[in-house]
Amino acid sequence: MLRIDLNENLYLRDPQDTDLGRRLVAESVRLIDEIGFEQFTFKKLAQRIESTEASLYRYFENKHKLLVYLVSWHWAWLRYQIRFHTHNVADARQRLRLILGILTQAHQDDPATTQLDEAALYRIVVSEASKAYLTKEVDEDNKAGLFQEYKRLAAGITEVVREINPAYAYPHALVSTLLESARKQHFFAQHLPSLTDAAPPAAENKSIHDFLTRLAFAALG
Repeated sequence: MLRIDLNENLYLRDPQDTDLGRRLVAESVRLIDEIGFEQFTFKKLAQRIESTEASLYRYFENKHKLLVYLVSWHWAWLRYQIRFHTHNVADARQRLRLILGILTQAHQDDPATTQLDEAALYRIVVSEASKAYLTKEVDEDNKAGLFQEYKRLAAGITEVVREINPAYAYPHALVSTLLESARKQHFFAQHLPSLTDAAPPAAENKSIHDFLTRLAFAALG
């Protein structure tokens, strides 16, 4: 798996350092994707990977920290993809179009990372990511840096927005709206279709990309 170093406050022991830790991450993605976060337990995961609950708790304090870790891995992966695909693109407007394309194509699995199913992880992000920060402990978690990957992702896109229109007064609000909409429109299309104008599944990604592009450039002028 591509090694992405995340905030050490997310874990007790970095799961990327051991075979068990890497299997923990990979299989937790598959299991949460199958049964949902509410039904997910370390006991079920331990049975899946033929380990013990105690062994898994050496890596993560609880399943909430594991969820934040998985979501953070996704945000860091998107940052990597954005840097890779835009670093030679001089025009800021074209970079933003590419970024919006990456955000709406995030559901695709990368064959280069054979140990982690990015498509399954994105389904988790779409359904469960808000649970990472919609908690009573959000302020304490923020101070501990648990959301730094999401904020880094947003900050990088905000720089592009400011480059396009330095006078635009709401760059942070626009970027966070684009990030949240990119996944929530997917969720609505799949589960609450009356809340979105996304096209049927075959054209869903294109219609969401078109919506985000129109939203962004209408705001920026």
